Amino acid sequence: MKPLADQLANYAAYHRDGRNIALHLIGIPLIVLAVEILLSRTSCSIGSFSVTAAVIASALAALFYFRLDLRLGLAMAVLLALGAWAGRFVANQSHALWLGAGIGLFVLGWAFQFVGHFYEGRKPAFLDDLAGLLIGPLFVVAEIAFALGLRTDVERTITAAVGPKKKGRDRSRPSSL
Repeated sequence: MKPLADQLANYAAYHRDGRNIALHLIGIPLIVLAVEILLSRTSCSIGSFSVTAAVIASALAALFYFRLDLRLGLAMAVLLALGAWAGRFVANQSHALWLGAGIGLFVLGWAFQFVGHFYEGRKPAFLDDLAGLLIGPLFVVAEIAFALGLRTDVERTITAAVGPKKKGRDRSRPSSL
């Protein structure tokens, strides 16, 4: 498996426009929550415990993140656990509410993603590497950590590999005056 900085740099290469990153900070959590909601109606019994597909998927994802980085993995595990809890809460509501919330958040999250990539002028990373679907949520947590002044060593490595972030592409045309 590639090291943390390599995984994030590969993903970050598709995400240098500040508007795209901002939209991903909204869209990716919506998508992850939607998936956890949709996976929360399916469960299996393990001993006296009922475990949902969301809990299993979240645990497997958390293990992947822990293998990349202990601190970011811990943050991801906490967020995924909260999402699985929220997903189970929504799944216990009416079928219409569960399905509407899951599909609605999923579609809304992807809308944010694609608007962001319009600004970026580049296709989403997962179209070239499916690992981007797992790295995206970690990218969001890493971006928040960077904004808080944490993990600056990783941020410097990413910037050295793919260049600085841009405030936004100038799509305006020169004046004809």
